[in-house]
Amino acid sequence: MFRRTSTAERARSAEALRLVKVRKVYGSAGTAVTALDEVSLSLPAGSFTAVMGPSGSGKSTLLQCAAGLDRPDSGLVMVDGAEMTGGSEAALTRFRRRRIGFVFQQYNLLPALTVERNTTLPLKLAGRRVDRERAREILTQVGLGDRLSHRPDQLSGGQRQRVAIARALVTEPAVIFADEPTGALDTRSARDVLRLLQQTVRVHGGTVVMVTHDPVAASYADSVLFLADGRLAGRLTAPTVDAVAERLAHLGDVVHHDAAPAHHDLTAGV
Repeated sequence: MFRRTSTAERARSAEALRLVKVRKVYGSAGTAVTALDEVSLSLPAGSFTAVMGPSGSGKSTLLQCAAGLDRPDSGLVMVDGAEMTGGSEAALTRFRRRRIGFVFQQYNLLPALTVERNTTLPLKLAGRRVDRERAREILTQVGLGDRLSHRPDQLSGGQRQRVAIARALVTEPAVIFADEPTGALDTRSARDVLRLLQQTVRVHGGTVVMVTHDPVAASYADSVLFLADGRLAGRLTAPTVDAVAERLAHLGDVVHHDAAPAHHDLTAGV
């Protein structure tokens, strides 16, 4: 089991992620591009949310700002009840190491380290005690209990991504941010990875925010947030592949015909 200590459980906020009027602009003057246009949202702890939108919609920027990998120009970002938009880069790095887990399309494993040592690396970077028993427990849960001493080049793509998920889980993060986690995998491996992310939420109480372009991947989530032109353009609960594909096909229509204010606020009822 992916156990948490009782202290961590008590300290965990009921709200995993909150964004309030987050704005991010790249470039300046005539070349300025608004990647996020006053985006507001709230995601509860213990939820699996997919973020979708066409190329240039702002979904990757949303993940980067929400995860503390980039700073918004204005607005507020809170993870697990703590504000991330202030403070120094060093403080932000410490916060990410304690409270946030990452799973990327590229596995970002160190080739010289074994599966077990890649998994425990975030604990060392955060200056925390390395609990090898817990790491082995997690690796067994993700189906790699017999691969502890293997190196990344001895694993398949799906197995490498499972190591990345184990690495994200080992610090007991408040939120795991996954950026196209199945983009480089075959269909079977992708399905296994998505089921592991589901298990992280449904069985072990974690929170996952996943950026994806794939309606099949999005259908594994509890809900889907849609972005277009840097704005939130809707939300779909209990998504199916067909429903997600249909919403994506008409996403431009929703944005262009929207006569509401300049941003959608999805902080209520999420």
